[in-house]
Amino acid sequence: MEYKVNCGIWGAMFGVPVIVADNFLKLATGDQIKVLLYLLRCSGKICTSEDISANTGVTVQVAEDAVLFWQQANVITPQGTISQTASNSIMVQPQPPESISTPPALASQQQPAAAKLPDHKITLSGGEIAAIMQDSQDIRDLFKVAETIIGTLKNNQMNSIIWMYDHLGLKKEVIIILLTYCASIEKTNTAYIEKIASAWAENDINTMEAAQDEIQKRNAAKDYILSIMKKFEMNRRPTAKQAEFIEQWKNAGFQLELVHYAYEKTIEQINKLSFDYINKILLSWRDSGFMTVQDVKNAENDFKKNKKGNSSKKDIKDADMEGYESIINQFLY
Repeated sequence: MEYKVNCGIWGAMFGVPVIVADNFLKLATGDQIKVLLYLLRCSGKICTSEDISANTGVTVQVAEDAVLFWQQANVITPQGTISQTASNSIMVQPQPPESISTPPALASQQQPAAAKLPDHKITLSGGEIAAIMQDSQDIRDLFKVAETIIGTLKNNQMNSIIWMYDHLGLKKEVIIILLTYCASIEKTNTAYIEKIASAWAENDINTMEAAQDEIQKRNAAKDYILSIMKKFEMNRRPTAKQAEFIEQWKNAGFQLELVHYAYEKTIEQINKLSFDYINKILLSWRDSGFMTVQDVKNAENDFKKNKKGNSSKKDIKDADMEGYESIINQFLY
C-alpha cells in the first residue's frame, strides 16, 4: 500500500530535524517523540514542564526525562537553564546539523584528578559511584537517561556505563543510542551491552551517524535471518554454524528467492535441510554466473532444448537428469 501526504489541508507548518526521522523513529519511545514534536512546535518559545505534560498527555516527570533524552542525544539544545522547581521552564532550539556530532572529550579532561574513573576491571562501590556522579554532570545525565530506557539502574549497570564513557571513550549520545537499541531488542543484560560497546569502540563507531549505520546493519542482518528461517520452515533459531552460512549468503548478495530455490532443490535431492548442501549449490550457481532464480531456470531450459532431437525420449530423460545434476550440484561428483 502506498501513502501520500496531502499538504494542502494544512496551515502553518514546522520542521523536524532529519536526524530524528533517520535515527530515532525506531529507537525513541512514543512519549519521547510526542515531547519532541511539541518542543519543535514551540521552538523559540519558553514552555514549562507542565505545558509539555498538558499538551502531550505525558506526566511531568516523563516530559522532563524526555527533554533530557533529546538533549543528551544532541537533537535539541537548551537555551538557558532548567529550574528544579515546580515551574520548570525550557526554551529549546533544534541542534544545528553541524553540531550533532560533538568533538570527543575524554572524561579525564572533563573531571578533576581526584575523580578519575578507574578501569572496568575495578568494581566501584556505591560510595565511589556517588562521588563520581558528584564530580561529573555527564555521568549524572547518562544515569538519568539510562533509567528512562532500561529502568532503575543496579550497581553493575552503573559500573558498565561509567566504563563505556571513560574507559572506552564512547560519547554520551552513542551510549544512549546503544542502550536504546538494546532495549528495543529486549537484550539489556550488562554482558550483551558491553560486548557491543567494546566492538563499537574497537571499530571507531563513536558518532551518532556511525552508530545508527551499525544498528541498521544489525537490523538488516536480523531481518535476513528471519526471512531465511521462514523460507526454510525452521522452528528454532539457527545454530552458530548455520548463522555463519546465512551471513555469508547475505554478504555475497544472494537474493532470498535464490536461496529458497536452492533450499527446494536440496530437499528434492537429499530430502532434508542441509545448510552445507545449500551453500554448495549457491556457490556452484554463482561460479556459473547464475545470480537469480530465472538465471538457473533459463540454464535448465536451455540444456533441455539442446538435448531434444538428438536422443530418444528415455535418453532425453536420462540426459536431462544428468545435465540437471551437473548444473546444480556438479561439485558433489
